[in-house]
Order: sequence, then C-alpha cells, then structure tokens
Amino acid sequence: MFEQLGLIGCGLMGGSFALALKHAGLVKHVVGYSPSTNTVQKALRLGVIDAAAASAEQAASGADIVLVAVPVSATEATLQLIQPAVTPQMLIMDVGSTKADVLAAAQRVLGEQVGSFVPAHPIAGKEKAGVEHADAKLYQGCQVILTPTTDTLDKQRQQALDVWQALGCNVVQMSPEAHDAAFAAVSHLPHLLAFAMMNAVTSQPQGQEFLSLAGPGFRDFTRIAASDPKVWRDILLSNRQELLLQSQRLQSQLQAFESLMLQGDGAALEALIARASSVRSQWHLKQHHHPKPAC
Repeated sequence: MFEQLGLIGCGLMGGSFALALKHAGLVKHVVGYSPSTNTVQKALRLGVIDAAAASAEQAASGADIVLVAVPVSATEATLQLIQPAVTPQMLIMDVGSTKADVLAAAQRVLGEQVGSFVPAHPIAGKEKAGVEHADAKLYQGCQVILTPTTDTLDKQRQQALDVWQALGCNVVQMSPEAHDAAFAAVSHLPHLLAFAMMNAVTSQPQGQEFLSLAGPGFRDFTRIAASDPKVWRDILLSNRQELLLQSQRLQSQLQAFESLMLQGDGAALEALIARASSVRSQWHLKQHHHPKPAC
C-alpha cells in the first residue's frame, strides 16, 4: 500500500495507472499534474486524481510512488522539475516505449538519486489518447518490461515488480539496450510500416477510391496508423538507431520478394510465404495458450 501517488501526466497511461492503483486498494491519495489545466480539471472530475498540483515538483513532493507519464522527449525536463522532491525512499517509474534514452536522462538529472528510478514499459494502450479514455483495467493481463540497472536500489526494484504484478501484469526484466532492440522489431517498425502504408495509398490520385475498397485485412494491418502522432514522432526519433537497423532488414526481405516476382519464380516465392505463414501460425498458437497474453 502506497500513501501517495504523484502523477506527472494525467493522460491515458498515467490516468489508467492511477485508477488501477485505486481500484486495487494500493494507494490512499493521488496528486496529479499536467501542463494543461483542462486535463488536470478533467482528471479531478473523473476521479482519476484526488488533488491537483500546480507543478510537477509539487505533485512529487511527499509521494512515495511517482509515475512520469509524459512523452519520451519530455522525460528529462520532467525529471529535472521533480528532482528537488526525490528521496531515497521514493519509487519513480516512467511508461515510455524506449528505455536506453530514458535511463540516460535519469542518470544525468538524478545523479546519485537514480537508484529510486525503475524504467518501465507497459505494453498497453489505445489509439485514443486523453484522460477521458483512462481505464482501470487497461493494464490487466498485459506485459510490463522493467529495465533496472546495477544502480537501482533493491527496495525500489522489488516495489516496481510487486506493484505491476498486483495490477495483473506479467512482468519481464531486461537491459535497456535489449528492450530497445526488441521493440524496434516488434512494435516501432510495425508502426512505421502502418504510417508509411497509409501515406503510400492516400498519396496516389485514386487513393481515397482504393481505401473505400479495403477489407478487414487492410484495416487490421493499418489499425495502429491511427496512433498519437506526437507520441510516435518521439518514439521513432529516440530509438532511431535500432529502428533503422530493423528497417534495413525489412527492406532486404522486400527486395528478396520483389526479385522472385520479377523472375516469375513461383516455387521460391511460395517457399518464402510458407516460411512466414508457418512461423506466424505457430506463434499465434503459443500466444493463445499463454496464461497472460501481452496486450
């Protein structure tokens, strides 16, 4: 049980975390701050937070758990703002989709106090942002990646593990570098592809006509293209090194398909498709039988 949550960023992710803690009886009081007064007032009306803070530092002051739920590019500035309020007893977490850059920012800003910080990435969300979409059940059954380091205090590491597990999450721990490499492949690249696919279709003279004929497959494939542009701008830039490596791998595979199509080599083309189909089918079965599927 935590006495007070300091919530920096009262949007979908932060608001859902606050509601989840409340519904699980894990926090007594939530103090929230967002740069937008309208967002803070909305969070108050919805019962996401119990009190509004005038600053990020004020929200963190006196809290025993702090969640920094801001765009990745704003992490360093936000940690600078709350730094005067940080104590060795405090647990600080973020919810960013990249981790190496976030940890580097924490090390620069928090210095010796970085032991209180446990980088976290819950694999959850919605296409619709905003506190009005906050959901106490958003994190249930989802995977959460924690990337503590040798600097992380044992108490905070265990607290972070305990709190996410108490919210019904499957928690995995790995290094920040391993995290960023993996998610460049399975999350950031698919989003990049969805954005590019939508732009490729709609930039054609007959783009809108083509879209009107699209079926469920196209809708499923491009669903994530409706994601928040500012959030994904930050993610694509902050993890660009790993993402560009994955983009090169994809282009190599595309070239292999294109080459076989140009050659009219149906047998080799079918073999490439069969390889992908087989792996995807088996992966789906494993996911289906997983006790706590990732969101």
